[in-house]
Formats: sequence, C-alpha cells, structure tokens
Amino acid sequence: MKEFFRGFFLLTLGAFLDAAGFYFFLAPNSIAAGGINGLALIINTYLPHFPLGSLVLIMSILLLLIGFLLVGAVFGFKTIYCSILIPLMIWGMEYLYPLNSPLGSDTLVQLIFGVIISGSGIALLFNQNASSGGTDIAARILYKFYHIHLGKGLLIIDFFITVAAALTFGFEKGMYALLGVLLYGLVIDAVIAGFSVSKQVTVITRENELVTRFITENLQRGATIYSAQGAYTGEDRQVIITILKRREFIQLRNFIKNHDPQAFITVQNTHDVLGEGFTPLD
Repeated sequence: MKEFFRGFFLLTLGAFLDAAGFYFFLAPNSIAAGGINGLALIINTYLPHFPLGSLVLIMSILLLLIGFLLVGAVFGFKTIYCSILIPLMIWGMEYLYPLNSPLGSDTLVQLIFGVIISGSGIALLFNQNASSGGTDIAARILYKFYHIHLGKGLLIIDFFITVAAALTFGFEKGMYALLGVLLYGLVIDAVIAGFSVSKQVTVITRENELVTRFITENLQRGATIYSAQGAYTGEDRQVIITILKRREFIQLRNFIKNHDPQAFITVQNTHDVLGEGFTPLD
C-alpha cells in the first residue's frame, strides 16, 4: 500500500511539473517544443477562445480513443491518468494564474527553465512506467501500421510540430521549438539516469574483516572479495568490491576514513543495477 501511494504521488508530481514548465515558461513565449502541448499551443493561436488546457484535454481524449480503436488496450491506467491530469492542471493554472505576457524578457532562459521543469516531470512519469500520452499514442499508431520505431515516430511527429510552429510563430520561434525538442531528450535522459545511479566501490585496506563486516552487517549489502598482488610492493592483498547507493557510500567512506586512513578506494557510477536490493529483474 505504501508503494502504491508513493507511486501515485510521483505520478501526480510528474504531471504537475510537466504542466507547470509548459504553462509558465514555454506557452507564454510561443515555444511549441513538440508533443501534444506544443500542438495545442499552435491550435490555440487560431482558436484563441478555447483555453489551452481544454485543447490539450480534448486532443488527449481523442488520441486515447483513437489509440484504443487502432492499437488496442495497451495503455495502462497510469498513462490514462496522466493524459487526463496534465491538461486539467494546465486548465487550472490558466484559471488561477492567468498570464498575459511572459514572465521575463529572455526567451532562451525561459526555454531552458521550461524544458528542465517539464522534462523532469516527464522523466518522473517514465520512471513510474507511465507517459503523458498524447504524441506517444500517435507514435504507437505509426509503429503498428508503418513499422516505424517508436523513437523515430516521436521524432517525426515533433519535427512536423516544430515546422508548424515556425509557420505560425515565425522562424525564430521555430528554432527555439527545435532547440526545445533536443533539450527535452537530454534532460529526460539525464534525470532518468540520476534515478538509477549507484556506486561501484573498490576498496583495498588493511582492515579487510572490519570493512567487510560493516558492509554486510551495517549497510546490509553484499560484497565480492578476491586476492591480488601489488605490482610495486609484491604484497598479497585482498580487494573488496561492492555496489552501494550514494548515501551508503558516504557512510562507508567515513567508516574507512576513521579506521584506515591509508586505504585505497576507487568509485565508479553504475546505472541500472538489477537484482536483490536494487531494481528487481522483473
């Protein structure tokens, strides 16, 4: 039950960040950086009487229905939840905090902040095995009927949205939109990588038993020990290798510092650690 509420909270937070980054930074500057939000921003220019959130909501529902008809029931509850929640949040922001102009004068700075906030939200959704729906559904339709890979399908859709943005808002805004699409990919990848990063720690110490016991008993982690020989001294030494979370590594480092200041430690960032104590294999 605790995991359910935690996942529900992260989905809601991700949806809020996606909506906030778009509404407060991208939309006021007419930056249609791909996705269904960008498409709604373009349509809103021609249909200004429709609130932006309502356009996103209508298109989200239409794409979900078309997706169910053409692709089938492959969209989980999480994606449906986010597809409806994000436009509702945008609609609520329009009502509670209407914007008549951008928050600042520097378009590039607002583009960067908008993409970082919104991209972080999308990364949260992806990390929970969900998505914001929208153009993801269109990409699945392209995959089913034209066998276009999902990544390429999204890129094609975003390309046409940025072209439409250039035709609607001008060439400069189109370039900002294209830059936004590229930045989205970088931000999402970086945030997702940050969620799964662990530390592979190699320790050579004279206090082998003490350090091994601290790892297994205090940190509740496993370790691998193998024998090695120093190239310079020719001494036989034991090498301890373990994989830890960042906070656990700090605890281990402080412990070794207090008990063997002459120890030798190397650390590498490791992504996608699968197995007991980390991400389940299933």
